Amino acid sequence: MKILLTGFEPFGGESINPAKEAVKLVKDEIKGAQIVKCYVPVVFGKAIETVHEAMKKDTFDAVLLIGQAGGRYEITPERIGINCDDGRIPDNEGNQPVDQPVMADGPAAYFSTLPIKKMVEYMKAANVPAAVSNTAGTYVCNHLMYGVLYYIDKEFPNTIGGFMHVPYLHEQVMNKKETASLSKDDVVRGIEASLEAIVDSLA
Repeated sequence: MKILLTGFEPFGGESINPAKEAVKLVKDEIKGAQIVKCYVPVVFGKAIETVHEAMKKDTFDAVLLIGQAGGRYEITPERIGINCDDGRIPDNEGNQPVDQPVMADGPAAYFSTLPIKKMVEYMKAANVPAAVSNTAGTYVCNHLMYGVLYYIDKEFPNTIGGFMHVPYLHEQVMNKKETASLSKDDVVRGIEASLEAIVDSLA
């Protein structure tokens, strides 16, 4: 079994992104499944292209996309990606689409095909705060989730996929008063527990 695990680069003025920092530390093998890692630019269009290229290079049973949701307390598997790019801030190359479709020929939305409830269950069992989220926003995180599920639908019918948001790390909130955060160890443990849930669901 092989799983593609992706993490975003820093964006929005941050010097780090907990998604990338945690993904780097995730084990390369989880319950016998090989974990292949890919780091993704926070750029509309290029984010999808980067992961699509990685998916074409190998055969993956699952794709788990990780991104930052500053202000959330829990790690949150996303239920749905919508066909809308609406950037609240410019991406890392200055693009800021307004109410544009992610894919012109795509449906209004795609549901995650990952076992999101099981992922939450496994994370909570590992003492990591977790909950299902019903909105991935309209920035590059949702853009990537929708785009990857679009390509799974069109090209990779034997692959499951979806997106999961992680909170800020403690070091990111030193000057953000009363803003939720988790330790890097907690985020890594949460991602690994989610991967265990995915492996068990595919077994």
